Amino acid sequence: MNNYEHSVFLDVSKCIGCTTCLRHCPTEAIRIKDGHAVINEKRCIDCGECIRVCPKKAKKAKLSKLSEMDRFKWKIALPAPTLYGQFENMDDVDYILNGLLNIGFDDVFEVSTAAELVSAYTRVYLKNKNPQKPVISSACPVVIRLICLRYPSLADNIMPMLPPMEIAASLAREKAKKEHPELKDEEIGICFISPCPAKASYVKNGFGNYKSQVDVVVSISDIYFQLINAMSRNDEIKTILHSGMIGIGWASSGGEATALFNEAYLAADGIDNVNRVLDQIENGNIPELEFIELNACTGGCVGGVLTMQNPFIAKAKLQTLRRYLPVSQNFLSKEEEQAIPQSFFFDEIPSYYPISRLSESRSESMRMLSEIQKLRETLPGIDCGSCGAPNCRAFAEDVVRGNADLSGCIISHRSELLDFLKSKDESNDCK
Repeated sequence: MNNYEHSVFLDVSKCIGCTTCLRHCPTEAIRIKDGHAVINEKRCIDCGECIRVCPKKAKKAKLSKLSEMDRFKWKIALPAPTLYGQFENMDDVDYILNGLLNIGFDDVFEVSTAAELVSAYTRVYLKNKNPQKPVISSACPVVIRLICLRYPSLADNIMPMLPPMEIAASLAREKAKKEHPELKDEEIGICFISPCPAKASYVKNGFGNYKSQVDVVVSISDIYFQLINAMSRNDEIKTILHSGMIGIGWASSGGEATALFNEAYLAADGIDNVNRVLDQIENGNIPELEFIELNACTGGCVGGVLTMQNPFIAKAKLQTLRRYLPVSQNFLSKEEEQAIPQSFFFDEIPSYYPISRLSESRSESMRMLSEIQKLRETLPGIDCGSCGAPNCRAFAEDVVRGNADLSGCIISHRSELLDFLKSKDESNDCK
C-alpha cells in the first residue's frame, strides 16, 4: 500500500489553496496546509476529480509520452473505445485505426474486441459459476480501489475477470508472436490509449499478484492532435475494425451491463452515485440484482478527464458509429462457452488498509470514535473548509489522530479572534 504509485499529482507552484478540490474529493484524501493542497496517497484512488475541478490546473495526470514506445521493435496500439467518440464528422472507425498505423504503430488491437469477449464470458460466468450476488464489474480501476479502501466487505462481490484492456494486451502479444516468431517478448511494446489516469496507475502497480501486460499508457488528449493530422480520407484504408455495437458500447455507462442480455442489472456513473450504490449494497438496501456496473466518471469512460470531447457529445457520436455495426463480431462458439480461459481471471484482490479504520486495536478505535463524535458536536457544523479539512467530521478525525490542532477551526475561535482584534485596536488608539 505504501509503495502504490499514483498517476495524479499536485503542482504546488500553481495551487492557491482554494478548497475546490477539497470539497470534491470522494475519499477525503485532500487537505489544505500552508496555503496549498496536500494529497494523502493512502486515500487517493486516482479518480481525477481534482483534475476535473481545479480552476488553476494544479492537479495533473502523470502518464507516459508516445516517444517511450520507440524502445520497442514492434509497437501495438490498444485504443480504448472512448477514442472513437472524440472526432468531428467521423463515420468510420477504420479511419481512426488506420491513423494509429500512420503515426508509427505496427499493429492495432481494439480494446472493444476484448470487451466483447469479456461480455460473452461474463454471461457464462453468471450462469455457471454461482458467484456471490450482486456481481460487481471489475472494469473500472477506480471503483475496485474504492471498494478495497472503503467497502472491503464487498471485495468478494467483485467479478474476478480481468478488464478488457488486459485481455486485449494479452491477445495482442500472442498475435504478434504468432505472426512474427522472430520477435522476442521484450521487443513487443503495447501502448494503451487511455481516457483516465486510473488506468495508468493500474499498469504501474499491477493488480494483486497480477502484473499488467501493458507497457506504456498515453492519454487520449496527448495523442489527439497527432492522430487528427495522420487521418486522411484520401488514402485507401484497411479494414481493421473487428468489434461491433457491444464492444464500442463499453465506452458509455450501461454498455457493459446491457451486453449481458439480463434485465437484473444496475448501471451507475459518477463517483458520488457510485458511493451511494456501494453504501446501499453494503447495507443490504438494494433490490436483488445479478450484476452491477459502476463507472467513476460521469457518463462512463467517455467522461474521463484525459479525453478531449464533451462526454455527452462523445456518447452521441458513439451511438451514431454503432448504428452501422453488427451487434458483435466476437460471439463464443459452443465449445468456448463450456469453460472460461483461466487467463481471463485474476487470482486475488489487492489488500489495502481500510481508510475508515482508526486503529489496529478495536478498543482503541472505539475510544477514538467516541472522541471524534464528542468533538464533532462542539464544532459549528457548517463544513466551510477554512480549517483545511473537507468537513467538520473530517476535521474532528484529524484532531483526534493528531494531524491537526483544534485552533484550526476559525469559526469556533472567532470570539477570541474578535477580542484580540479589539484589544489591538484599543492599543493603537492609546498610542
